[in-house]
Amino acid sequence: MAAGNNVTRMSPRQRMINLMYIVLTAMLALNVSSDVLNGFNQVHDGLHRTNQNMAAKNDIQYHYLKDLYAKNPAKVGPWLELGDRLAKESSTLLNTIDSLKLAIARQADGKNGNPDHLINLDDLEAASVTMLNPSTNNGKKLRENIEAYRTVVSEMITDSVKRATVADMLSTDMTTRKGEIGGTTWEEKAFDNMPAVAAITLLSKLQNDIRQAESEALATIITNVDIGDVRVNELNPYVIPVSNMVMRGGKYTANIVLAAIDTTQRPTIFVNGTRLENDLGLLEIPATSVGSHDYSGFIEVARGDGSMERRPFSSSYTVMEPMATISPTLMNVLYAGIDNPISISVPGFAMNAIQATMTNGTLTRNGDSWTARPAQVGTEAVISVTATMDGRQQTVGSMTFRVRKLPDPSPYIPIKDAQGNPVHYRGSPKKISKADLMAAESLGAAIDDDLLNVTYSVVSFSTVFFDSMGNAIPEVSDGDRFSARQKEQFKRLKPGKSFFISNVKAKGPDGITRDISPMEVSLN
Repeated sequence: MAAGNNVTRMSPRQRMINLMYIVLTAMLALNVSSDVLNGFNQVHDGLHRTNQNMAAKNDIQYHYLKDLYAKNPAKVGPWLELGDRLAKESSTLLNTIDSLKLAIARQADGKNGNPDHLINLDDLEAASVTMLNPSTNNGKKLRENIEAYRTVVSEMITDSVKRATVADMLSTDMTTRKGEIGGTTWEEKAFDNMPAVAAITLLSKLQNDIRQAESEALATIITNVDIGDVRVNELNPYVIPVSNMVMRGGKYTANIVLAAIDTTQRPTIFVNGTRLENDLGLLEIPATSVGSHDYSGFIEVARGDGSMERRPFSSSYTVMEPMATISPTLMNVLYAGIDNPISISVPGFAMNAIQATMTNGTLTRNGDSWTARPAQVGTEAVISVTATMDGRQQTVGSMTFRVRKLPDPSPYIPIKDAQGNPVHYRGSPKKISKADLMAAESLGAAIDDDLLNVTYSVVSFSTVFFDSMGNAIPEVSDGDRFSARQKEQFKRLKPGKSFFISNVKAKGPDGITRDISPMEVSLN
C-alpha cells in the first residue's frame, strides 16, 4: 500500500485501485471464518508444545557443556563463555516476545488477557496497536533485536549451509506487495490488520525459530570443544633422558611420558626447514664438527575437523672429539717462569662448562686452551678441574705436576742465510764465513729443540783467541754485544782459523742467571 508523499504522485486510477484493495481487505477481515481462527489457535498450541520440547533439548546441551567444563576448565572455558552468551541473548529475546504476546492478549481481551487462552481471536486492532504504535515502536524494536540476534548466532555457526538456513529463518527483510509502490517493513507485513490470534501465533513461531537457531549454535559450540583434538589409536610410554651419560656425583634425569599416536595417520615432521623422510620421527644428524648444535622445526598433524595443526619444537646436542687421556707419570713436569700450554677436557661436558684452578702459580684460559705458569721451583703444582653439573659445581679430577727450572740454553751467533732469513750459528763442526762473523753484533742464547722454545738474555761472555806462538788472548764482551777489541780480533783471523766463546752467562725468563756451555767458532 502506498503511503506518505507517494500518494501525491499517483494517478487517479491508481488511487482508486488502492482504495478498492483496502475495502476488499477490510471485507475479508470482517468475514474471517471461525474455522480459520480456530486453526490458528491449534497451530499456536502446537508451536507452544514444540517450543517447550526445544527448550528442554537446549537445556540438556547446556548441562552437557557445563559437565565438560567441570572435567577440563582450561580447555572448555572459552566455549562455555560463548555458550553463556548465547543463552543470555536467547533468553532476553524470548522474554521480549513473551511480553509482546501478553500485551496483544490484554489489548484484545482486557487486563486479564492470556495469550494461551485468547477470547477475541478475530480482534484486528490489538496487534496493530501493540506493535505498530509510533509512540512505542515495539514492532521496529523487535525487528532490530531479531537482526542483532541473527548476527550473533550466525557468527557462532561454522557450517555455511546451517548458517544460511538460520539467516533465512530469522530474516526480517523488507518486502513489496503486489500493486504497491515502495516496500513494506517486516513489522507492517506481520502485524498490520492481523487478527490477534494470528499475531500471537506468528510470535510463537518466531520463538520456535529462535529455539532452533539456538540449538544449531549450541551444537556447533559443543562440537568445537573437541574439534581441535588430534585423534589417536595407540598409547605408548617413553623415557626421555636429559643425558644418557652421567658422571659420578651427578644424577640421572629423565622424563617419563605417555605419548599418544595414530598409527593410521603419521604426522609430518620438518627439521630446520627439511621434511623428515621416515614416518617414525627418527632424527639422524651426522656429527661432523665438535661443539654445541641447535636445531628446530615443527610437526604437522591433522585435527578432528580435517584441518592441520602445527606444533613447533627446538632442541640441541653436543658433539665431542673422540679422545683418550694418556698421562706419563714420570713426565708430569711444568717449567717455572714460562707459559706451559695445558689441555683440559671432560668427556660429556662442553668446554664452557669446565673450570680449573692451580696451586703454586697461575692458570689462565684463552678460549678452549689453558696456560699454566708455576711460581716456585721445587714445589708441586696441583691443577684441579670442576664442571657445572645440574646447576652446581662438581669436582671431576685433579693432577699434580713437578715444577722444575728451565734447562740451560745453547749459545749462538745470529746470522742470515743466502735468502736473508735469520739462522742460528751454533759453532763447530759447522763453519762460518768471515763476512757473516763481521756482520754479527751480539751473542744470543735459547732453547729451541721443538719441545721448548725459550729465549734467554746473554749477560756477558768472553772470547779466547790464540796467536802464532799458541798464546791465549782473552777478550771480554760488552754485555751481550761483541766489544771493539773482539771485533778487532775478528779482522785478524785467517781463513780456517777458530776461536772459543766461553764464560757465557745468560738469564732466563725464570729470572735465574746461569753459566752455559762454551762454543767453538770455525771460519771457512
